[in-house]
Amino acid sequence: MKRSAWILWAVLAATVAPAGATTVSLAADGQWVGFNVNDLDAVSQGVEWVDNANSLSPGFGSPLSFAFTVAAGFTGYLSVVDAGFSGDTFSIRNQGSLLGLTSTVPVTRFDTAVDRGLDYAAAFADRANFSSSTFALGAGSYLITGSLAQSLLFDGLPLNATAGALNLTMAPVPEPATLAAMLLGLGLVAGAVRRRG
Repeated sequence: MKRSAWILWAVLAATVAPAGATTVSLAADGQWVGFNVNDLDAVSQGVEWVDNANSLSPGFGSPLSFAFTVAAGFTGYLSVVDAGFSGDTFSIRNQGSLLGLTSTVPVTRFDTAVDRGLDYAAAFADRANFSSSTFALGAGSYLITGSLAQSLLFDGLPLNATAGALNLTMAPVPEPATLAAMLLGLGLVAGAVRRRG
């Protein structure tokens, strides 16, 4: 009898759970794009970034990823920040491989944590309390995912729920001739300053 109940539960879970992941195209416009972590909403019951913008959508609770391409001749700058309450950190991956971690911050308790709400710029500026990092990325295609590496505490246990955001900007890589001219100019300025002193 227990086996048939387990099989029925597995069939129901498979038909109710959303399939696949949600992928968002990330524009290189410097605008913050939010994400969430919540082990109660996540289909896997894990701490990966999840799509929970709309509890009625078919993707609710599915893993969330961000796709973009850095063109040849450019460097992409991907910034990631914790938001809401302070004390969380993230592990960031590109196509499954570890890209890096956000900065270290002290673990906090829910009742004493700094609260910036969803003001991502304010959280990014508050490096003492909110974890963040900026990654310089070369030309190529990226599929960024993340997960909670450290959680603030609620009643002594990890809360495993937070909000965060990321943004992307691009800058052209200087051509070798431009770089050489810039270095020559800096050398001339340094020489002029030395002669005056």
